[in-house]
Amino acid sequence: MVGMLKHIAVVLALLGSGAQAQQAGPLEWSPCPNDKAGMECADLKVPVDWQKTGGREITLKLGRLKATGASEGSVLVAYGGPGGPGIAITRSGDWWDKLRRRMDIVTWDTRGYGEQFGGLSTGLPCTWTRIPLPDFPGDDADFGRLSDTNRGYAEACRNKDPEFFANMSSADNAKDMEAIRKALGGAKLNFYGASYAGFYGQAYARLFPGQVRTMVLDGTWNHSTTGWTGELEEMAKSNQQALDRFFGWCAAGTCGEVPAKWRKLVAEADRTPIPAKGAGVAYKGRDLQAFAISSARQGVTAWPGLAQDISMAAEGDASGFLPDRGARYPDQSTGVTECLDWPRPAGRAELETTIHRLRRLAPDAGTANTLATGTLGCVGWPVRVTNPPAPLPKGLPPMLGAGAWGESDAVQRVLKQVPGSATIRHDGPGHTLYGFNTCARDHIDRYFTDRVLPAAVTSC
Repeated sequence: MVGMLKHIAVVLALLGSGAQAQQAGPLEWSPCPNDKAGMECADLKVPVDWQKTGGREITLKLGRLKATGASEGSVLVAYGGPGGPGIAITRSGDWWDKLRRRMDIVTWDTRGYGEQFGGLSTGLPCTWTRIPLPDFPGDDADFGRLSDTNRGYAEACRNKDPEFFANMSSADNAKDMEAIRKALGGAKLNFYGASYAGFYGQAYARLFPGQVRTMVLDGTWNHSTTGWTGELEEMAKSNQQALDRFFGWCAAGTCGEVPAKWRKLVAEADRTPIPAKGAGVAYKGRDLQAFAISSARQGVTAWPGLAQDISMAAEGDASGFLPDRGARYPDQSTGVTECLDWPRPAGRAELETTIHRLRRLAPDAGTANTLATGTLGCVGWPVRVTNPPAPLPKGLPPMLGAGAWGESDAVQRVLKQVPGSATIRHDGPGHTLYGFNTCARDHIDRYFTDRVLPAAVTSC
């Protein structure tokens, strides 16, 4: 009876997802364009809109590094971004050499992110732009202007292909993953998702729980909750913790005055932005918080410089916070995927409540570098959130998470929903572990090949 109920639940999930794609024929593999790593490529047709499986199709470009020994199956890998080109990244290094002794490594360039991102799959024909994060609206009129501004950015992209634009969520990528799994022969999925690709994995686990063999979420955040406000709070507390580590280091060393300067500096910058002399820019408090959090997360090698930057800014020159490259202000790209995945404030009152809560919980970090600020660019978006956060279903096999400071905590909040799962923690800076931490890589490889998990909480 229990087995029958599980079977029915899986069938209902498939029907509800609109993912009843026909079984794909054998993939035709050939050397990838400009290949120097021995990678093979193949094309796979999938629907633009998975609710219209008989309609228009796009092409996914798949890449495969075949096992160097007898193959025991495939591991599908993705790197997030969103839009990170799986083929180019996978063949650019030797991360996968040990796992390839037993497994094929398969990747793909995600839908929509084409030539501009170095991807070989069908691209959404618009130009992604990066713009400074908007200020919080001061009144309802400001909120309306923010909505209209964002809609203008979105429509410039959406008008090129409205159907494709509306089907770029992590759930759409998850349905593409299911098509890839079938095209590879139908064995249960082994998936490695780094950074934003961890959201593809969480969406897949919700849509196709019966098709998961192993799943690794590396350096990602929690998209599997009913309490989105609580998740925003956890982001803010993680940022505060990053600054607390830095302040503790200062207090024990030669910059003990810096922690006391910080809140005064932020408050003054909110009243009158601090100029970066000679650069023609000036920073508000939230700008300084965003830069400081990013530096604090880099660990002790960055902390002396951050202390100096704060002291300079307190004297009236914020030049130390100028980024070495890229935009001079905290910024974001056109949120074609993000604005379909993450809840956005419905009005200024809701946003104000969130701002006050996060500032109370994280007095030094505030709202900076959380999705309370990250989703400001989604206010007024012309397409609704189609893949909102939701809990994982019951019945999933044990999964494995990994992450450095902050990330491991977020991954653990996902995996506590899946009995028997484990999390690898690195007590230090970094983003994702597999490519740079051999201890974590060994545990992850063993999990993929033998389904052997480390201890529930493992340090690497």
